[in-house]
Order: sequence, then structure tokens, then C-alpha cells
Amino acid sequence: QIALLDIVFSLDSVITAVGMSQHISIMVAANVIALFVMVLTAKSIGDFVQKHPTVKMLALSFLLLIGMVLVADAAGFHVPKGYIYFAMGFSVGVEMLNLWTKRNKKPKTL
Repeated sequence: QIALLDIVFSLDSVITAVGMSQHISIMVAANVIALFVMVLTAKSIGDFVQKHPTVKMLALSFLLLIGMVLVADAAGFHVPKGYIYFAMGFSVGVEMLNLWTKRNKKPKTL
């Protein structure tokens, strides 16, 4: 099952790498590292995503963001990578705060 997911997501990884870098060696290294990380952590990541479905939405929004940047670049509109990295980092930070506040909620006793 993991091998099938690797095949499905390898195309996605290649598209993402092309959108985020212009150096072939970096793209190849990123895909190889992603393959090993997926094999080693698939179970724990799957459990985490099942427990926190908002992370799934965050990942989908990242794919949408990168896809839109690729479309914009193809149309001749350059989007600086720093803006993309900041948006992704900010989103991850907000999601971490969201998960942290949900974890720390305790029922109030009266």
C-alpha cells in the first residue's frame, strides 16, 4: 500500500519540486528524501492526519498554492519564492497554534 502511494505521490512530488526549485540536483534529492521519509513515517503520519483533519486541509491548500504559482509562472507572472515560503510558514504556525489550543482545552468543573 505504501508503494502504491509512493507511485501516486511521486508525480505530485516532481511537480512540487519543479515549482519550488530550478536545480535538477535539488529536485532529485528532494524526491529521494521524500520517498524515504514516506516509507519510514507513513503509519505515524497517517494516524496524525486521521486525528487532526485540519492538517489534511492545510496540505491540500499548499498543493493549491504551489499549483497556482506554477500557473502564474507559466502565464508570465513571477511570484517571488519568499512570499510563498512565508505564506506556508505562517500557515503552519497558525495550524500549530490551533492544534495546541485544542490539545490544552480541558473541561471546566463547576
